Amino acid sequence: MEVKLVTLLFGVAMLGIAPAKEMKATELRCEFRSNPLGVDSPIPRLSWILEADGKDQVQSAYRVLVASSKAHLDRQEGDLWDSGKVVTRAQNNIEYRGKRLAAGKECFWIVQVWDGHGTSSWSKPATWEMADFGRGAVWINDGKSNPTQLEDFYKEDPAPLLRKEFAVRGNILRARLTITGLGYYEASLNGKKVGDHVLDPGWTKPDSRVLYSTFDVTKSLRTGANCLGVMLGNGWYNPLPMKMWGNLNLRDHLAIGRPRVLAQLHIEFADGSHQTVVSDQSWKTSEGPILRNSVYLGELYDARKEQPGWNKPGFDDSRWRKPGVAPEPVGQLQAQIQPPIRVTETWHPVSVNEVKPNIFIYDCGKNFAGLLKINVNLPKGTRVEIRYGELLYKDGTLNARTSVAGQIASPGMAGPGAPDTAWQLDTFIAKGGPESYTPTFTFHGFRYVEIKGLPKSLALKDITCLRMNSDVEEVGFFECSNNEFNRIYEICRNTFLSNIFGVQSDCPAREKMGYGGDIVATSEAFILKFDMANFYTKTVRDFGDSARPNGLFTDTAPFMGINYCGVGWAMAHPVLISQLLQYYGNEAILAEQYEAAKKWLLQVQRDTPDNIIKDGLSDHESLTEAPPSAMITPLYFKSARILAAMADRLGKTEDAAHFVKLALDISNAYQAKFIESATGRVGPGTQASQAFGIWSNLDTPNTLQFLLKDLRAHGGHLTTGIMGTKFMLDALSRSGEAEIAYEIVNQPDFPGWRWMLKNGATTLWEHWEKEERIYSHNHPMFGSVSQWMMNWLGGIQPADDAIGFDKIVIRPQTLKDLDWVKSSYKSVRGRIVSNWKRVGKKTFYDVEVPVNTSAEIHLPSGVEVVGSGKYHFETTSSD
Repeated sequence: MEVKLVTLLFGVAMLGIAPAKEMKATELRCEFRSNPLGVDSPIPRLSWILEADGKDQVQSAYRVLVASSKAHLDRQEGDLWDSGKVVTRAQNNIEYRGKRLAAGKECFWIVQVWDGHGTSSWSKPATWEMADFGRGAVWINDGKSNPTQLEDFYKEDPAPLLRKEFAVRGNILRARLTITGLGYYEASLNGKKVGDHVLDPGWTKPDSRVLYSTFDVTKSLRTGANCLGVMLGNGWYNPLPMKMWGNLNLRDHLAIGRPRVLAQLHIEFADGSHQTVVSDQSWKTSEGPILRNSVYLGELYDARKEQPGWNKPGFDDSRWRKPGVAPEPVGQLQAQIQPPIRVTETWHPVSVNEVKPNIFIYDCGKNFAGLLKINVNLPKGTRVEIRYGELLYKDGTLNARTSVAGQIASPGMAGPGAPDTAWQLDTFIAKGGPESYTPTFTFHGFRYVEIKGLPKSLALKDITCLRMNSDVEEVGFFECSNNEFNRIYEICRNTFLSNIFGVQSDCPAREKMGYGGDIVATSEAFILKFDMANFYTKTVRDFGDSARPNGLFTDTAPFMGINYCGVGWAMAHPVLISQLLQYYGNEAILAEQYEAAKKWLLQVQRDTPDNIIKDGLSDHESLTEAPPSAMITPLYFKSARILAAMADRLGKTEDAAHFVKLALDISNAYQAKFIESATGRVGPGTQASQAFGIWSNLDTPNTLQFLLKDLRAHGGHLTTGIMGTKFMLDALSRSGEAEIAYEIVNQPDFPGWRWMLKNGATTLWEHWEKEERIYSHNHPMFGSVSQWMMNWLGGIQPADDAIGFDKIVIRPQTLKDLDWVKSSYKSVRGRIVSNWKRVGKKTFYDVEVPVNTSAEIHLPSGVEVVGSGKYHFETTSSD
């Protein structure tokens, strides 16, 4: 096969290149956010994307100006910081080094960049604002105590309403509401909801860390009387004592208490004066219409108990009482950096069917996570029950078994007072007349909805499906000539969005927990689809906060009492740190969390004197045996390698040497115990055990051949589970066997992704079979296939030693059954594109490399190393 390079490539230093259109800095970000409010880092980090025409464009220097006003910036005066001209190619995570920034300080900034020819230009201005929280605010609640008897937790316990009236005098310049709650809160000013967050704040381990948000409420205030209202929900801070799986009471493992709020409204006036309203015992509290609320079981809402106008000025609160001061200690307050949960898509159900008299089944068209909004006109006191599920029985009735919380499905299983079956169920009691209802402090995973209590079915237009998720930016796109692959890619996307609610969960209905193993298997798939920079920073902190006293990381973070999975789940912490560095250049989280990662691995080492892991969960849902020792020991080896690289990056030479030796000791023990050098067999010789060895670089020359033999014996079908699937597809493609990997993914029958599609899946299943009683049908762990599509069909990869995607590998596999692929990824340095198409014997490649980066482009004839720009290649097949 010959290659024709249509556009000639030259090095960055080539003489005689005419300057291209001026380079500009765009998309200015502070702490990975655009124009953020509530930045609590004392040394904020600044970043930008570079744009320029032409090839081989690099930034040779930058100058950052930070000013206290737009007027200063217009005069190019950095009265807070003028970095001066800094000769460097660095463009991400530039640390602010100016004057100390006071709480609430608004900062205006701009950046000047120079290209390789000495030409400079200025960006458009951006802003950030420092956090301001703690001006005398105290945590307050409804003043009640939680029940002492377990069964009493299931009785009505109305969600508290809290209100504070205050007067405003003067010309308002700006106003900021800084607020948090435990578990959830919803705030309003003068009767209108503040912001568009839902289920705020993000779930953490609250005795370690509580997140708060800052809102611009300038336009919500008015001269004269105003009212700040807050409604509180239980969330994860006041869960039911329901025994998940019949044995796990979450209240035994979570920091708990009555729902509470901490709030500060700070107002600045044009004359320079200030006014502050804070949460304290001058507020008033009463009961609201949400009589019960649970993140698992749903909500009971009695519209007859609404108090119209309660969050507006002038409301008669004479019968309301003084709130209590929440006594339980909490951890440090920290600005919420991960994208908030929002309603990100709405649509109407696609059909309705009356399966029994006055029992209506609505099909939302796809499985998702979120809520329903219903519009009704019913007699006062009408009770409407809304039950959610992922499947239907053959007779068209709702099969909600796969979404039952904690698999609770028998009397007495969950403890005193708990329901016999832990359905996802919302109940609405009408006040009479036209009204609408949307649950507030819960969320569900479902496709189908059963509604009881209606005299007739609601029109489809009167029901709205509300998809909710942490509102991460979509940055990765893939499409190819095999439409079944496009459908697989889409159900991966749907599944991922269903499972990011402040934590990356395993499923949005049955468990909702942040399992580390699911993260290890899919984190790069998520990163290649969405901007996960701040979301995964929070995840790393969650695991660090949840570590046991001896340093061992837990299976889930925040910790829920589940801790048996071992190294493969715990390694999510260092894996994410390494990926945050590689993809986003986040050095700060490495420095912050290194000691926690080190303490963890040293404890694992102490517990493993012979370097062979004995216990833990390995290849969950594998179709063949998955013994822990042979499967998890390679992950222990990989963890030691990651820690060695982390220590080296931080200049901790002794630590690095220790972990290098540990990795070598693990390798020697593993190879001696599990690898047959003559045959290449690894452990039990399954696809997964072979793939674990190859992915961890613990294989021999025959390991791959043994894997291929097993695949042929299974007719090109996989037998792998949660991690073996990811490792095998990557190992095959990296070893030159991408055609085999393609065959695996393209199998139309069991087991595989097309089998799911054939059986009606709109999201990924937890189990390769269509199991309809227990296993989730919205589970991300097999979504690693979307990473394989981006990495190997599109060919977009970060180099192994990339820092913030500064080095790129383009390695598309032009497979015989594909005619074309389109793929792109918006990295922290700009958009990467890798498209190819085959026409006859010719294959055409179009590649786009961001400014200030370089790429290795792997073609059939060899490797081209290029700088930034747009490139076109042609290859001709000799076949």
